[in-house]
Amino acid sequence: MLSNDNKGEDMGQVIQIDDARVKDHLGEMVRGSVEETLYVLLDAEAGRLCGAGRYERSESRNTRAGGYERSLHTKTGEVNLKVPILRRQTF
Repeated sequence: MLSNDNKGEDMGQVIQIDDARVKDHLGEMVRGSVEETLYVLLDAEAGRLCGAGRYERSESRNTRAGGYERSLHTKTGEVNLKVPILRRQTF
C-alpha cells in the first residue's frame, strides 16, 4: 500500500502536458479563427459594395465574379484568404 507521500509523486508522473503540442494546437485554432473572421468581413464588404447579398438579385447589383487566393502574414502565422472579385468595381 502506498503512503500519502508517495501518492503525490506518482500522480505527478501520470499527467504530463506537452507544451509544444498545446501551443501548436492553440496557434492553429487562432489562425483558423482569424482566417474565418477575415473571410466573413471581406464577404460582407463585397455584399455592401454590390448592393445585394450573395445569390440575391437586385436591379442595381454589381455582380461578383468569383475570387482569388491571397496569403496574409499575421502574428499567428500565414492565413489564406479568398478575396472577392466584383465585375463593375474594384474591391
